[in-house]
Amino acid sequence: MGTAPDAGQLMAILLKLLNAKKTIEVGVFTGYSLLLTALTIPHDGKIIAMDPDRKAYEVGLPSIKKAGVEHKIDYIESQALPVLDKLLENPSNDGNFDFAYVDADKGNYWNYHERLIKLIKIGGLIIYDNTLWGGTVALPEELVPGPKRKIRQEALAFNKAISSDSRVEISLVSIGDGFTICRRTH
Repeated sequence: MGTAPDAGQLMAILLKLLNAKKTIEVGVFTGYSLLLTALTIPHDGKIIAMDPDRKAYEVGLPSIKKAGVEHKIDYIESQALPVLDKLLENPSNDGNFDFAYVDADKGNYWNYHERLIKLIKIGGLIIYDNTLWGGTVALPEELVPGPKRKIRQEALAFNKAISSDSRVEISLVSIGDGFTICRRTH
C-alpha cells in the first residue's frame, strides 16, 4: 500500500509547476508521498500531515529524517476531519495552501473536499488517490469482488460528485490506482 511510483512522479512535477510551499496531506500511511512532497517543496516549505496511525508513519520516519526534511512536516496523529475543521476556524487559512493530497478513507473524500476547497488557493491543486479502485469503477457491480464493493460505491459517488463541482477543473489520470487532479477555479 502507498502511492504508486508513477503517480508520485506526476505529483512531484505538479508540485514544482505550482511552486508549492504550503501543503496538506490527508492520510500518510508510511509516508512515501509525504517524503516525496517534502523533498519537492522548498527548504522553508511546510506540510500539515494527518493520519490516525502513528505506527505506520514511524515506519517511514527514518527515511524522512535521513533525507533531512523532517523540519518541513507537521505530523498530527488524528482523524483528518477535526484537524481540517480546526484549520478552518482560523480565517487566515482560507485559500492559504497551494496543494493537498488525499489518500485516506474513501467514504470521507467528499467531506475532505468540502473543507480543502476552502483551504486551497484559487489555482491550487487537490489530488485524490484511488479513484479508479483497481478498475472496479468501470465494472458492472456483479463482476466486482465482494470485499471491493463498498469502497467501489464510495469511489463512484465521489467521482460523480467531483465531476459536477463547478469550483474545480478535474483530470482523472489512469496511473497508479487512479489519480483525480482538481484545480480550484473559484
